[in-house]
Amino acid sequence: MEEIIKTTLDNLKRNNMEGYFIESHEELFPLLDKLILQGSTIGSGDSVTLEQLGVFDFIRNGNYIFYDKHAKNLASIEKREIYIKNFSADNFITGCNAITSDGKLVNMDGNGSRVAPMIYGPKQVIVVVGKNKIVKDIDEAVKRVRQIAAPLDAKRLNKETPCTKLDRCIDCKHPQRICNSFVVIARQFDCERIKVIIIDEELGY
Repeated sequence: MEEIIKTTLDNLKRNNMEGYFIESHEELFPLLDKLILQGSTIGSGDSVTLEQLGVFDFIRNGNYIFYDKHAKNLASIEKREIYIKNFSADNFITGCNAITSDGKLVNMDGNGSRVAPMIYGPKQVIVVVGKNKIVKDIDEAVKRVRQIAAPLDAKRLNKETPCTKLDRCIDCKHPQRICNSFVVIARQFDCERIKVIIIDEELGY
């Protein structure tokens, strides 16, 4: 695994994305303090990993302006306003469904509100993942997203899609389907925009 992580970090750099490796989640907040300017704006995507690590509370309790889509009792129109504001945020922080060892980010999204800002808009995108998200190639990444991440996420969101009962994706056409957009970020123009933090722990799904 150490060699795979090193290879992944090297290839992220070749693809104009900065990679960081930390041995435990205790090192995460000091690193975020270095990467995110005080007083700057922060948007975020849904992420079980970030929830597990307490990142959203870290942002709320810090000296930042948080576009908090996770706040309670938000109306759908309020969420949409936050989604639009994320494009102009100084920072966008999110998890990732899979990272290939050749340095590509692979994600599945329901309405695009997470993957769209990763592609364009925010000045800085910070991706936080556990080592379990590293896969060999795009084919393995898509398989992981569809057969592991999507069914578990659909369950978390209380969807009634077939995968919640079958524990596997059958490429359904259900109206509540969440695996609508598959996005591969292979490279960046700006070498300082996307920063990927890999933690030597198994996080999220």
